[in-house]
Amino acid sequence: MCFVLLVEDSPTFRKSMREMLALRFPRIEIEEASDGEQALQKLENTNPDLIFMDIRLPGKNGLEVTKIIKEANSDVEVVILTSYDIPEYRAAALRSGASHFFTKGNAGSDEIADFVRSVFHQRGKDRCLWDGFQIPEVM
Repeated sequence: MCFVLLVEDSPTFRKSMREMLALRFPRIEIEEASDGEQALQKLENTNPDLIFMDIRLPGKNGLEVTKIIKEANSDVEVVILTSYDIPEYRAAALRSGASHFFTKGNAGSDEIADFVRSVFHQRGKDRCLWDGFQIPEVM
């Protein structure tokens, strides 16, 4: 299975991120959580390949949730998403176990899509990236 979890408290941002991923990667299953507790509950029954995690969440913040997730499953890729591109946040994200850091508004959909492709390719899940359309070979 090819699976991404979006953990974001803004319904608008969550929706736009989901739509971008679904359009580019129709074979990837996408789940959503609006806070850290909901994300942890979803992880009881699922095993995502990739998690996009907001830092500022109601209840536990994204860094606390990332640390809990990585302690339970070190193989999952966690990407921090934040509106605040400050060095302290980047350092804290890495200390919590995040593998990457994107700033909302600065990271474009092409950059995020390229990252998603690289994660699934590194995991040997290229089938997740196929969109159903093949370019015919030219003789």
